[in-house]
Amino acid sequence: MDNKKGISLIALVALVVSSSIGAGIFALISDVASVAAPGAVIIAWIIVGFGVLMLALSLSNLVEKRPELEGVFTYAEEGFGTFAGFISGWGYWLSAWLGNVAFATILMSSIGYFFPIFKTGQNIWAILGASIIAWALTFFVNKGVESAAVLNTVVTVCKMIPLFAFIVVGIFLFKGHIFTAMFWSNVTTSFHFGDVMTQVKGCIMVMMWVFVGVEGAAMMSSRAKKKSDASKATIIGLLSLLLIYVLASLLPYGYMTQTQLADLNQPAMVYLFESMVGPVGGVVISIGLIISILGSWLAWTMLPSETILLMSKRQLLPKSWGKTNKAKAPSFALFVTQALIQIFLFSLLFTSQAYNFAYSLCTAAIIVTYAFVGAYQIKYSWDNKLKQPDYKRQMVYGFIALVFEIVGICLAGVQFLLLCLIAYVPGIYFYAKARKECGDNAHGLTSSEKVVAVIITIGAIIGIVLLVLGKINV
Repeated sequence: MDNKKGISLIALVALVVSSSIGAGIFALISDVASVAAPGAVIIAWIIVGFGVLMLALSLSNLVEKRPELEGVFTYAEEGFGTFAGFISGWGYWLSAWLGNVAFATILMSSIGYFFPIFKTGQNIWAILGASIIAWALTFFVNKGVESAAVLNTVVTVCKMIPLFAFIVVGIFLFKGHIFTAMFWSNVTTSFHFGDVMTQVKGCIMVMMWVFVGVEGAAMMSSRAKKKSDASKATIIGLLSLLLIYVLASLLPYGYMTQTQLADLNQPAMVYLFESMVGPVGGVVISIGLIISILGSWLAWTMLPSETILLMSKRQLLPKSWGKTNKAKAPSFALFVTQALIQIFLFSLLFTSQAYNFAYSLCTAAIIVTYAFVGAYQIKYSWDNKLKQPDYKRQMVYGFIALVFEIVGICLAGVQFLLLCLIAYVPGIYFYAKARKECGDNAHGLTSSEKVVAVIITIGAIIGIVLLVLGKINV
C-alpha cells in the first residue's frame, strides 16, 4: 500500500548512499594501501562488488515480491522461524549502534584537525563531545523519523561535493607510470603471485564495512511513498556507491606510491587532498568528512530504532520495546540504543584501535543478517518456482550472496563474531520474554531454540575466554 506522506525515491536512494558513505571512504585509502597494491585492490573490488550486488539484487527481489514484510530481519523469520528472525534482527541492531561508535571515533578525530584538544578521538574530551552529538541526534530523530529522512537527503548532497572534488582532482593528477610501477607487489614483501590473494584477503573486511547500510531502503520500506521505490533505491544506491568507492580508492595510486599512501595519517583522504591542492584541501575534506559522518550517524540513528520497533511489533521483543511517541518515533528503542552507545563510548578510552575495533564488530554482526537474506532468497525462489519464471536466476543471486557472506566472516575474523555472540546472550532473555507475552510458549523457548541458545552461549563463553587470555586484541 502506498503512503502519500512517506519517503520519496530520491530520499530512499539518499538514505542508502548516506548510511553507507560515512567514515569508511575517508579512511579507505590508507586502509587498503597498507595491505594491497592496486592490482590486488582491483580484484578485491570485483569480488566484493559482485558479492554485494548479489545481496542487493536479492534484497530488491524480496522487497518487490514480499512488500508486506517490514525490516530486513523479517526474511529470516519468514523463512526459518521466529528465533531466526530474532537472531537476524538482534544482529542488525547490534551492527547499527556499533557502527555509530565507529562514527563517533573518526568524527572527533576529524574535528581534532581543527581543535587539537580532541586529538585522535579517543580522549575524554572527544568522548564527551561525541556523547553530546549522539544525544542531540537521538532527540532530533525522536521528533519524527520522516522529517529526519528529509534532512538526511540534504546532508547527502552536501557531503558528496567534497568527494566529487577529490575524485575530479585525482583524475587530473593521475599518473599512469606511478599506478603501474608496482601494480602487484606488496609494501612489506617482494613480489610473489601467491601473495596477491593474501593482499585481496586483507582488503575484504574494510571493503565490506563501507557497504554496510546498503539495505537502508529495505529497512525503511514501510515508510516509503511506494513499496517499489525501496527496490529501485537499493540497486541505484549500490551502483552509485561502487563507482564512488572504486574511484576514491584507486585514483590515489596514480598520485602517490603505495608506501606513501600506507603511511598517511587518518583520515587519509584529508592529508592526501591537502598534498594535492594545499592546506585548503585538508580543510575542505575535513568539513566534508564531518558532514558525511553526521549524515551517516543520523541515518544509523533511525535504522536501529526502527529495527527494535518492528521486532517488537512481530513479537520478537517485549511490547514495551515498541513504544512510540506522538511523532510515531520509537522513543523507547531510541533511548535504550543510545544508552548502550554511551557505555561503549567510554570503553573506547581503554581500546588502542577504537575505530578498527568498532567497525570490525559492526561488520561481523551485520554479516549474520545478510547471510539470512541470501538464504531466504534461495528458499523463497524455490518454494515459488511455479509462480516465478526466473526462479533459477534468483536462486543463483541468493546462493552467491550467502556464500559471499559466509566466506566474508571467515576472512574478516571469526573472533569478532564470537565477541558479538556475547551481546546475544541477554537478547535471548528478552526474546523468551516476548514469546511468553504472546502466549507462544510457556517457557519462552522451544526445544530447538534452546539448543541454538546453548550454542550461542558456548560461543559467547569462548569469546570471553579468548578476550581474557589476550587472544583477541581490542
